[in-house]
Amino acid sequence: MDERLGPVAVSFRREEKEGSSGSQYNYRIIFRTTELKTLRGSILEESVPSAARHTTPRGLSPKRLLEFILPNLNLHCLRLASTSPKVRDTLLKLDEQGLNFQHKVGIMYCRAGQSTEEDMYNNESAGPEFDEFLDLLGERVRLKGWEKYRAQLDTKTDSTGTHSLYTRYQDYEIMFHVSTMLPYTSNNTQQLLRKRHIGNDIITIVFQEPGALPFTPKAIRSHFQHVFIIVQVHEPCTENTYYRVAVTRSKDIPLFGPLFPKGARFPRSPAFRDFLLAKAINAENAAEKSEKFRSMATRTRQEYLKDLAENYVTTTPIDSSTKFPLLSLGGKRKEKLKGAKGAELHSAGALVWAVTVVQGGENNGLSLSCLLGVSAESVVLIERFTRTVIFNCSCRDVIGWKAVTEPGAPGGPSLDIFYERGEAVTVMTSESQVEDIKEVIQRLELVTRGCEAREVIPLRDGVGQPGFLMSEEGFVTELQRFGYAESGGLQLGARVVRLCGFLQTRTENHAGNRGDRLFVCQRKWIKWGDDVKMHTLQ
Repeated sequence: MDERLGPVAVSFRREEKEGSSGSQYNYRIIFRTTELKTLRGSILEESVPSAARHTTPRGLSPKRLLEFILPNLNLHCLRLASTSPKVRDTLLKLDEQGLNFQHKVGIMYCRAGQSTEEDMYNNESAGPEFDEFLDLLGERVRLKGWEKYRAQLDTKTDSTGTHSLYTRYQDYEIMFHVSTMLPYTSNNTQQLLRKRHIGNDIITIVFQEPGALPFTPKAIRSHFQHVFIIVQVHEPCTENTYYRVAVTRSKDIPLFGPLFPKGARFPRSPAFRDFLLAKAINAENAAEKSEKFRSMATRTRQEYLKDLAENYVTTTPIDSSTKFPLLSLGGKRKEKLKGAKGAELHSAGALVWAVTVVQGGENNGLSLSCLLGVSAESVVLIERFTRTVIFNCSCRDVIGWKAVTEPGAPGGPSLDIFYERGEAVTVMTSESQVEDIKEVIQRLELVTRGCEAREVIPLRDGVGQPGFLMSEEGFVTELQRFGYAESGGLQLGARVVRLCGFLQTRTENHAGNRGDRLFVCQRKWIKWGDDVKMHTLQ
């Protein structure tokens, strides 16, 4: 029990790095607190300061490892967990919190002329319009003996009805609490057996027959029903059946997709079913982000961790000389040496740097404070104030880069990233953060097929010819052997990124003036830029 963080749980595992043939090891760490966001990470053993390494094949001392990874955690409060299965089961619940592949959705049936909660709960059976809608959503299943997701329905004694509506959508299981399938009580106008289930569902679909009165969520008395998806049928039980949809949600629930235009008509089709199921699943995910549900989840998480910390620990502290299972403890003298750098560059997830992006030109453009993220799949720029993505591209489309890192450079350190058909995005940092530019380049070298743009200054020969030809897309298609261009470093197949100085761009005559500077690439294709400094990648 940490005095500042409260109950915590730390898991770590040493495993051989894939493809290392036993020469390198990696640690995976999970750090759980009462915060809903669990911290997960990994680190190469060689990245930990060498003084913390252990000479035996069993790896690092847990104490030394956690001192390096979690320096703000009071390690004296940690105790080795017991071997009870309850520990594993509770940690699994914590790690799967917020990760839900099973959903329950209520469905209320509103006949013509109805609008109140009592009206809908007291509809004893379904009409043909409602049956048609239910057949579209899922399949009717027999509850007794049902072994899949049951959503708190009775699968032994039929106390919650004999049948229910079930479906699968992508990786999700959905069980519907259908008002007309739940038990009907003739002498109970509140129909508590029905409300007991639907009234505890976060998401409710309200199906309206033609002629139903307008729906208002004020007519529903429930503390748990937070999103209502109203589906109104038109021309039911015909070949022209279509539906209109409206959504109402509690004010603290954020907007969720898939979005649709006002007044949209949805024909009865599998596409409408997929839309409605996705809307319901996203609605529940959005509801869980509201303050009310986050507070409930935080309290649940705190109780789980408190129970583990008080009832499922041994007396073995982490700094004990007793060996932990699978890991041994070291007793070497502690030295403050730096660990190996750059291990994080191999991560599949995004690495992030604080940068500045200028939109509209350097002289009178708008400077935006952004986060540059580079993962194994994508490059993104996120505006920090609005948290909106202002740029993204696939790593496969990155074709090169050009950095300016010299002290005193106009505008400070900067990096041009060229992508797709030759477009470029420029990011800048302060003089004190010039190392960030170098780190971004290292990351790009690992996750893209691009390369650094080279500067080439081709001279003309005695008759004014530059010694090379380019296509309209910037490829160097012909190169005079032993000419000025080749001796200057230009290669066949390189492609122009940027030009400095005037250069004609017609395929049959790509002649440059004296002093033209080219920056060229060879690995991928780059389009001409408006700024005329010539870069190539090769």
